Amino acid sequence: MKKMWSIRDCAQYLVLALLVTSSSALWAAARDLPDFTDLVEDARGTVVNISSTQKITRGRGFGPFSDPHGRRPETPFDDFFRRFFGDEYGDGGPEEFYDKSLGSGFIISEDGYILTNNHVIRGADEVIVKLSDKREFVAEVVGSDKRSDIALLKIDAQGLPVARIGDSNKLKVGAWVLAIGSPFGFDYTVTAGIVSAKARSLPNENYVPFIQTDVAINPGNSGGPLLNMEGEVVGINSQIYSRTGGFMGLSFAIPIEVVMDVVEQLKTSGHVVRGWLGILIQDVTRELAESFGMDKPIGALVARVLPDSPAEDAGIKVGDVIVEYDGREVGSSSALPPMVGSTKVGEKVKIRIIREGKSRTLKVRISELPEDDEIRLARDGGDGTSEVRVKRIDVVVSELTEEQKREQDGKTGVYVDAVKSGPASRAGIRRGDIILKFNGEDVEGVKHFKKLVEDAPEGRPVPVLILRRGSPIFLALKIAGEDEE
Repeated sequence: MKKMWSIRDCAQYLVLALLVTSSSALWAAARDLPDFTDLVEDARGTVVNISSTQKITRGRGFGPFSDPHGRRPETPFDDFFRRFFGDEYGDGGPEEFYDKSLGSGFIISEDGYILTNNHVIRGADEVIVKLSDKREFVAEVVGSDKRSDIALLKIDAQGLPVARIGDSNKLKVGAWVLAIGSPFGFDYTVTAGIVSAKARSLPNENYVPFIQTDVAINPGNSGGPLLNMEGEVVGINSQIYSRTGGFMGLSFAIPIEVVMDVVEQLKTSGHVVRGWLGILIQDVTRELAESFGMDKPIGALVARVLPDSPAEDAGIKVGDVIVEYDGREVGSSSALPPMVGSTKVGEKVKIRIIREGKSRTLKVRISELPEDDEIRLARDGGDGTSEVRVKRIDVVVSELTEEQKREQDGKTGVYVDAVKSGPASRAGIRRGDIILKFNGEDVEGVKHFKKLVEDAPEGRPVPVLILRRGSPIFLALKIAGEDEE
């Protein structure tokens, strides 16, 4: 007689089938996870531990009024405390101590050239390199570059294992990568993760398109290699993003192409030369793109052209949007500085810009980035006279003083004395701003500014160039039509 399956039997069978299927899937997934053991075995010998020592001299600060650095103001109680502490209290002579820092690095030649971060060895009186076989050497600093945070060291050794150099351009977002270093002094620690993003721009690091990863990086990992799955170095671990000082899931590595270009220059000349265009730029927002007649917000918006710069010689103007550099698309403002910086000095390149809604191509001869490229900009002020309210955008402006004009090389504009609730406020204009351009035209004074505002179209944004605390910024201002009030 044929056995009938009950509902309970069917349920048990289904659960068993699901368990078998899940176990098989988990087993298959585990088999597909990368095995780093061979990679680590091959690369481990090329990684070094770096310790730097800096001698610091300070006055003795013995006593209850001393700060942590040994500085102590004179007090009425000095004689009293000297009776108990003797001459060691206060000015008991200079005191020396040694400040040590740890980092990582890797070997790039059999005869002892080693790469690390500049911040690992900055200000050091002595740099010690420890190899994987426990040998230690005093290293010579061949050269360093602050802007890229790269340092090249040399030790007196031969026949060393050499790291294989890869190509970070072939690295894809989502690919597995590995770091070897000495976090918190724990030598040859291995951590792994994936590439989170490429060509990432960081504040005050305009010339490095960082590789972003989720590889665990901590103090002591700096200068160590970032490796791909072939065991090739694709970057140098340099920075983390953290609110606590420890790893929080965001780490950044310098691409190896940037590194090797710096190395070659340090070897040949001892310093690094970069290309310079001479402009201040900002991102193009959706509203600004619309105001410039562009289909989408791409490129680098020129907020200022520096005097006697390659950009000025080439005819680049404030308000131009650079969308292509030497045949490469400029997707955002952060993409442009690394392109310019890697260009050879004296080379002539083509730049495609959008000006007044039309595409133009200019040729510019790149010059050398100055050692100190910080330009003194006009500072904000507020002692203008003849305040006038421009009701259409609800802003109160006044003429610039002679001092303000001199500070910005004679350029004209109007000073913002107050901003009411209206179009100017919604655009982001603030009290203390200096309005330099409105809808593509230089603002020649209060009367001219009022006319430009009166002639501005309704219902679509217009670009406004302002100067705020010395920095030029474009804003998009939209005057609403009657049906939008």
